[in-house]
Amino acid sequence: MQILPNRYYWMIMRQGEWERRSRCLHLKLKKLAREEKKCFEGIWDENDMPTHQVAFYDFEFYRTLEGKIKEATEDTLVLDLGGGKEYEFSLFKPGYRK
Repeated sequence: MQILPNRYYWMIMRQGEWERRSRCLHLKLKKLAREEKKCFEGIWDENDMPTHQVAFYDFEFYRTLEGKIKEATEDTLVLDLGGGKEYEFSLFKPGYRK
């Protein structure tokens, strides 16, 4: 998904059967450097260790999340945080609700 500056995005938080939809602003995606991954050693398994960081404003706080990209299509980005929790982002289009 192409991430555009100063745009609104739909954000869907999921854990199991629970789901919450909202909007966010100033979405940023960054691949974690090898040094940044070291803080997860001993806490996470090697296979589950986060590879990317997503940062955004959700109208309350500036949030940063670390996880693995589960799906990256032309319209959608899904970040898996582990433990069955995931965040899905897609470009906000007025009049259209995913």
